[in-house]
Amino acid sequence: MALRGLWLVGHEQGSCGTVLFSRRYPTVEKRAKCLNGASYVAVPEDGPFLKALLFELRLADEDQSFIERRDGCSRINKTSVYALQTESGELWPVVAFQKSGLVYVGLPLVEQPLAPRPPLISISGVSQAFAVLSGLLAFMNSSQKSKAERTSKIGQLPGLLMQSCPLGTPLDMNLNGSSLESNHVAPSSHPQKPPAWRTSTYKGKPQVNVCITEKVKSVQYDKRDVSDMWQVYGTVTCKCDIEGTAPNVTISLNLPANGSPLQDILAHPCVTSLDSAVLTSSSVDVMDDSAFSGPYKFPLIPPADPFDLCFYTSQVPVPPILGFYQLKEEESQWKFTVHLKLHESVKNTFEYCEARIPFLNRGPITHLEYKVSYGQLEVAKEKSLLVWVIGQKFPKSLEISLSGTVAFGALNQEQQIDPVCTGNTTYIKLYFRILDFTLTGCYTDPHSIQVFSSGKPKISTARELLSSDYYIWNSKAPAPVVYRTLLF
Repeated sequence: MALRGLWLVGHEQGSCGTVLFSRRYPTVEKRAKCLNGASYVAVPEDGPFLKALLFELRLADEDQSFIERRDGCSRINKTSVYALQTESGELWPVVAFQKSGLVYVGLPLVEQPLAPRPPLISISGVSQAFAVLSGLLAFMNSSQKSKAERTSKIGQLPGLLMQSCPLGTPLDMNLNGSSLESNHVAPSSHPQKPPAWRTSTYKGKPQVNVCITEKVKSVQYDKRDVSDMWQVYGTVTCKCDIEGTAPNVTISLNLPANGSPLQDILAHPCVTSLDSAVLTSSSVDVMDDSAFSGPYKFPLIPPADPFDLCFYTSQVPVPPILGFYQLKEEESQWKFTVHLKLHESVKNTFEYCEARIPFLNRGPITHLEYKVSYGQLEVAKEKSLLVWVIGQKFPKSLEISLSGTVAFGALNQEQQIDPVCTGNTTYIKLYFRILDFTLTGCYTDPHSIQVFSSGKPKISTARELLSSDYYIWNSKAPAPVVYRTLLF
């Protein structure tokens, strides 16, 4: 990563523009000629370069008319990166922006051929050029009150660039004008450069918040030749309000003795290191019974905003709610039966729990008789939907049931249409949420969270289990399946 040249151009409104300072790097230019090959375009002298620059930036007073190549919709520029038309060809990418009567210009080295033109995101020198020009902007704007002071600062630029950008290679230096005394540039006073994801620093009382959210998916058939399926997907969300440029935090996830190991762990880029055992546990390896069971430690430099620390999956031994659903037609009416059982290992305290029974591709409900052992049944006739509100707790037996008969009117345009649920192929879908509980048993011990900074942080943790695509299909009808179990 290097720069082929730097320019500082003065341009006040109504003036023609003047090159106040320029610096070229012949060694970098030789590298550009070698790396760019046939697409190489030489850097012109200051006069032609200034003319091409002012024309491209629409700062040339002699030509303000519309020019398709420059002003057309296909050339809308949002990145401050320009292509200058010179006698040798198109000079690209030229980084330039205007501030307080000055135009800051840089030409980064592109370490590949320029034809076809590579995407900007693949050219690391562009961001380096922006960084150097931003430093020059901070230096020129610091304590500048008159033209004499501006002239003095321009005179200091050769010494500044000699130390901050030797031979065209930018260094990690602080270009603040207060650190420049007698042409001396001091290194940055920060002992550690903040990472790219930490865009701001926090000031205030330190605190760390960690929340584990697990979503369980399930498809149940109540059939001998089709296996029921279920899986857990977890997300660990964090918010770390810690002072410092790059504070170090270690967050640990723990499992009880009978917990289900975490698999397919995907960590945030802010995590600085991970045990190989954390990354190698995969749900694809069904024959592997040596999965890592924790603790799962994540050393990190946290971003300033809330972020997802990691994602994971897990194969738990049983679904939280097991059930069956039966629907069949008897004498122009449909008879249905639903039975649900909460597993004994699941916390029997719900924020909400309900089962929705849609009757798709049918008319509105015209007749309903039912018997429910627990909870209450609500009817949405216009949607042909039954909502079984179970509430916040299962009974002591952990088993509940619903049965009844239902009849429908003629199908109209307002009714729901589904190409899969034809005939008596239908399902019930469960919705529930349990606070302070995870199906894997995963939790965060506040005492295991380590924060390497001044002050004792306030630490809060939470966890929850949510249903997601939790289906129980009618066992009296064919249902969509991914695969079938082979019986021997």
